[in-house]
Amino acid sequence: MEIIRGLGNLNKSYPNTVLTIGNFDGVHLGHQKILSMVMKEARARKGTPIVMTFDPHPMKVLAPERDVRLLITFEEKVLLMKRAGVRVLLSIPFTKEFANMLPEHFITEVLVNKIRAKAIIIGSQYVFGKHKKGTIDLLRRRGKKYGFSVHAVRHAKVHGHIVSSSSIRALLMKGAMKEVSLFLGRAYSIEGKVIRGKGRGQKILHIPTANITTPVEISPKEGVYAVRIGWKGNIFNGVANIGKNPTFGDADVSYEVHIFNFSGNLLGENLRIYFMDRIRNEQTFPDPESLEKRIRKDMKQAGEILNTLHMDL
Repeated sequence: MEIIRGLGNLNKSYPNTVLTIGNFDGVHLGHQKILSMVMKEARARKGTPIVMTFDPHPMKVLAPERDVRLLITFEEKVLLMKRAGVRVLLSIPFTKEFANMLPEHFITEVLVNKIRAKAIIIGSQYVFGKHKKGTIDLLRRRGKKYGFSVHAVRHAKVHGHIVSSSSIRALLMKGAMKEVSLFLGRAYSIEGKVIRGKGRGQKILHIPTANITTPVEISPKEGVYAVRIGWKGNIFNGVANIGKNPTFGDADVSYEVHIFNFSGNLLGENLRIYFMDRIRNEQTFPDPESLEKRIRKDMKQAGEILNTLHMDL
């Protein structure tokens, strides 16, 4: 997949461009529905499927006070787009100047002259341009003039609930991992690097853990989770804790994972943690012995969950 950062670097044309536009944070089932139609249309036209997305997220520029925390990193978005079959990912630096572009100018200069779109497939709530004056109806009218078709895709639903990035964020904050996974169409995961921790897992609790640092902006609710761990093409079962380790009085949130039946040094390695189900809230224990006993109970429970839970990663 080709990645182009900025319209100024789009210096060639592609045959029969089929374009979709959006933030695609999470690349959830709703996004996948749109991407599936893009791929279908591109095959029918023998054309090129292109995704236009934005970096940073528009809300970080237009409404930073809302503190929108992204579900995935740009790098993960690239991987998911590639998996979907996208040929070109056009990442537009989002600025206030770009947001103030008049809809007509966006259509003629960007969609027609620069991208040369032949088909545009977008979500049914899509708006664009200054003051969000650009509508799907306007796109359709201009499509007749400039020779591109427009198709609006209705949102995806799961058990009657509309799938959206904001709804997934809300579910994550509740620790509702099964529901999050249903909305994503895959297990929710984060990637991080193993860093040196305080050594309590091995020395005090006799349960070795890998401490993770991750660039993700949002994570599941603090607590203990049954997880799968991806490392160098292999998948392991384990249990993870997100929290402040109140038994030891820590102040910062940490990510710790214990991998079942594993021995080896993972320091500096990149791991992907797949959150399969939530086990419990983080608790304060009177002493390390009580904490160790509870963790071993968590491990047993996690093993039982993972032996019966099957979910796409």
